Amino acid sequence: MAWYRKLHWQIIIGLVLGMAYGVLAAANGWAQFTSDWIAPFGTVFINGLQLIAVPLVLASLITGVASLSDVRKLSRIGGKTIAIYVGTTAVAVVIGLLIVNVLRPGDQLPEDARVRLQSQFAETATEREAQAESVGERGPLALLEDIVPSNFFSSASSNRNMLQIVFISILFGVGLIQLEQKQARPILDLFESLNAVIIRLVDLIMLVAPIGVFALIARTITDLVGGGEFSQVFQLLGALGYYSFAVVLGLVVHMSFTYLLMIKFFTPIPIRTFLAGIAPVQLVAFSTSSSGATLPLTMERCEEKLGVSEEVSSFVLPLGATINMDGTALYQAVAAVFIAQSLNMGIDLTGQLTIVLTAVLASIGTAAVPGAGIIMLVIILQAINVPSAGIALIFGVDRILDMLRTATNVTGDATVATIVAASEGQLNPPNLDESADKIRTHA
Repeated sequence: MAWYRKLHWQIIIGLVLGMAYGVLAAANGWAQFTSDWIAPFGTVFINGLQLIAVPLVLASLITGVASLSDVRKLSRIGGKTIAIYVGTTAVAVVIGLLIVNVLRPGDQLPEDARVRLQSQFAETATEREAQAESVGERGPLALLEDIVPSNFFSSASSNRNMLQIVFISILFGVGLIQLEQKQARPILDLFESLNAVIIRLVDLIMLVAPIGVFALIARTITDLVGGGEFSQVFQLLGALGYYSFAVVLGLVVHMSFTYLLMIKFFTPIPIRTFLAGIAPVQLVAFSTSSSGATLPLTMERCEEKLGVSEEVSSFVLPLGATINMDGTALYQAVAAVFIAQSLNMGIDLTGQLTIVLTAVLASIGTAAVPGAGIIMLVIILQAINVPSAGIALIFGVDRILDMLRTATNVTGDATVATIVAASEGQLNPPNLDESADKIRTHA
């Protein structure tokens, strides 16, 4: 197959062309044209992915849980999955704290840039503070209340309720396990067929992925300019470049060491094969800034290119898209300390530990949609007594960093799914010469 026919290369071409067009549009004042005639194609692409997200999670998770045959196996896989997700999130936060404390990017922010950024994004910062305040007023078990819905159709009406869909699916699957085979079979056949149809729909939607990515990147660049002078982008990036470097460095370190070392030592899959398998997933996540929207593609690539069994992928990946936000947690740690440094406020060891705990817990409750991390960041700032209005300092580059941390999140989802599948003896990578005995050694 010619290289340009491979999905990830087509997406890369769309991404590069989108960046080139975005720069051209920003320089020539084509923001309105881009908004009216280009951006809608990106919106349609995201909507297509989000359209099938809820039925995909519902069908795949129900069939996946029901196929486990007993609740003990479900408990083993579930416990293993959650433990790895929480563990990698904690590692990500620690990496972020180490980098931001060593580089101290907040000390590099000039006073005039600090004042200008706070003034420019003051209104947006106030809106996020209000949203975070409503979240902060909830009780300590509010997350538990959110998980259990009172109405299925209400839960299915929004992708923001994905954690509820996960709970409903698991509960439904456990109920199917309790039934006799002849009673459960018709329902299982229905959901298995639904799951197969949705996977084919993913293939159809991904045919327009290069166009969707082009439109999304073009819109992102023109939105950064905001209809003003193109030089504003460079001014913002210049003022916040060191902070952005700290976040990107943390994300690269986490992906390069935490994830790839786990793949190397806990699975038989070569790192090169793993990266090639998830490359389109990373690119779509980067373009959409939504691990929830990327979920259908993540499941397809993990099953078809990495050899993760449907039983494992249908449980681990929807759960990961909901609670595994390593990139977001790392960013929140760096951003919180950066804001404190910019305001000449020190954070002691207790404050750093508070960031670790709060970021890990916040990542579990962060919706898998663009921009949700900012609201959780406000809660972290409040926990360490740093003025939450300081989030105005980072809005200038948040969109780009949001894209990068989402790519990190989905990489973590695929990593954990591969590891869990290997540990369960359910990893059968295509075109891999290693025998099943090698896979079983990791079980």
